[in-house]
Parts: sequence; structure tokens; C-alpha cells
Amino acid sequence: MNFAPYQQESPEIERALSPPLGDRAKSPNVRSPRASADLPPPSHFAGGNGHTGSGRDVESGHVSLGAFETSLPIRMDIEAALAYLLLPPAGGVFLLLTEHKSDYVRFHAWQSSMLFTVIFILHLILSWSSFLSRALFIIDLVIIGFLSMKAYLGVDTLEHFEVPFFGRLANSFVDDE
Repeated sequence: MNFAPYQQESPEIERALSPPLGDRAKSPNVRSPRASADLPPPSHFAGGNGHTGSGRDVESGHVSLGAFETSLPIRMDIEAALAYLLLPPAGGVFLLLTEHKSDYVRFHAWQSSMLFTVIFILHLILSWSSFLSRALFIIDLVIIGFLSMKAYLGVDTLEHFEVPFFGRLANSFVDDE
């Protein structure tokens, strides 16, 4: 078997290179690569906190991808689901104010805040009827559960589940940012 093509695509290119042979011959002290002043600390590769940045954390082997970065120290799938679960529409507005890196989370935050603001207004209009208020509340719970599940499970492909009208509007807001 010829393994040469695989070696060209190897992630080994991100490793720190050894000092040139001439420098090793001059130095009688053997130092660890971390003691070298030329190498950045491992936190440089992980972006400092393990949730952001792109590259490889040398010690833990953690690879962080730019498309999955978030501003908050929460996984992106959980953060997107929280847009619907945190007292809608307040959770969406909170994420719009705090999340600046993930377009996926911002899309769900926009969609949640717009959709549940309209539903909140419907609650105010229908508050005269206890039956209609309770029916709308049950519909709210179903919508919250369904959309939070779609946001949580859709993170692998970064596909947006768009609610009619509000989904297109949310996409346009995220695209314009």
C-alpha cells in the first residue's frame, strides 16, 4: 500500500517544528519544546477557552471549527434550543444581545423573538376567553418543544428550520448583519 497521498493531507503540519539541527548541536541542554520561546502556548491554538478559535489544542487534541464558535461558553446546539426555551420571546432577545459569533444561534434567536412576540400579542387579545387562552398556551408548548428540538438536532448540518414568514425574515436579518 502506498500511504504517500495521506501524508500530504495529514494534520501534522500544525505541530511545532523542531529547531534546526545546527542549533541542537550548539546547545548542550536538552529542553522540552514547551520551554522554547519560539512556540506559542497551547491556549493559542484553542483560542484560550476551548469554545472559540480555530485550530488544534495540542495537549487535549480538541479541534474547534469556526462555524461552530459561540460567544457564550455553551455548546451551540444547547444555545440554539435555549432561544425557544428561555421564556420566549425574552430568551431570543437575550441571545441576540449576547451571541455575536454564531449565525445559527442568531437565526433561531431572531425567529423565536419575532414569532413569540406575535403569539404574546395574541395571548393579550384572546385573554377575555379562558378556553382560547388555554388552547393557545398548549399550542405554545407544542411549538416551543418542536422548534427547540429542530434547533438542537439541526446543528450538525447547520440547516435552519424556518417557520413560515418569520423564518425568511430571520434569515434576512442574519444575512444583513
